[in-house]
Amino acid sequence: MASNLLLPPVRGFPLSGGKYPKHHQRIPLHPLNPSSSSSSSSSSSSSKCISSSRRRPSVARAVKEDVIQSPYSDPALDSKTSPPASSKLVLVVGGTGGVGQLIVASLLDRNIKSRLLLRDPEKAATLFGKQDEETLQVYKGDTRNPEDLDPSIFEGVTHVICCTGTTAFPTKRWEGDNTPEKIDWEGVRNLVSALPSSLKRIVLVSSVGVTKFNELPWSIMNLFGVLKYKKMGEDFLCSSGLPFTIIRAGRLTDGPYTSYDLNTLLKATAGQRRAVLMGQGDKLVGEVSRIVVAEACIQALDIEFTEGKIYEVNSVEGDGPGTDPQKWQEIFRTAEAK
Repeated sequence: MASNLLLPPVRGFPLSGGKYPKHHQRIPLHPLNPSSSSSSSSSSSSSKCISSSRRRPSVARAVKEDVIQSPYSDPALDSKTSPPASSKLVLVVGGTGGVGQLIVASLLDRNIKSRLLLRDPEKAATLFGKQDEETLQVYKGDTRNPEDLDPSIFEGVTHVICCTGTTAFPTKRWEGDNTPEKIDWEGVRNLVSALPSSLKRIVLVSSVGVTKFNELPWSIMNLFGVLKYKKMGEDFLCSSGLPFTIIRAGRLTDGPYTSYDLNTLLKATAGQRRAVLMGQGDKLVGEVSRIVVAEACIQALDIEFTEGKIYEVNSVEGDGPGTDPQKWQEIFRTAEAK
């Protein structure tokens, strides 16, 4: 009931062999055309980043029939109607996963400068297309390896969203030591240890049930330790001294949209399950749309009173808050009053 619990492994994105620059170098978001990629690389700067147009790729296919576009996702809108640039620089760890890709797409749509830390940078080019360096930066690295977390990765970063995860039970996704212990505990610990003290906020995606992993039915989900290790990651963050917010998600629905492109991600909706239920104390049980989790993470970055707090989130049928900051503030505030 967390991250990707109860869900099949993501297909279609095997880990690359790793022909990339060193982990502390930025990776350009190459166009998907090999010839274009070659010419772009030749004009890259010494930091291994290239600037390119912000033209977005064509839509691969519709996510749902009842799509609702973001107010900023219409290509017909000119620069005068685009959202103003943000002063944030948000590092997204796990940015090509089921929740992460929706977070990144939404940040780009809001004109919030983003940075990705990825094991396989090619996934970013597939999902998000060509992006200017001022919009999206990609670094190669693996949170399981402390030596990958070079300080240069965090230079200028103001906020972090960590939404890494793996399956609760052994699957093909566990290959290469991609287990809950390595991802949800060691990876989170390594990341938190490497973050600068100047950080304004880190939002960690966790799971409902982490405080009850020895109780039925949670103990079944925890047979291989996923809830225990997520709780260990939470505890380490809570004691780190960093300003944090933890979002514990219910069983994830909607997506992952791992074979889609940026425009299609921006059209993703939670269907009829748009209403948000939020609580504290690990009492919620249920499902939640990945889209709702992604939006909760982004909203938490700017709501001051969520600092140092842990929230559980589900979604049910009904009208939801969308991207309205005031409505989200009310939802977070109501959760604390329960």
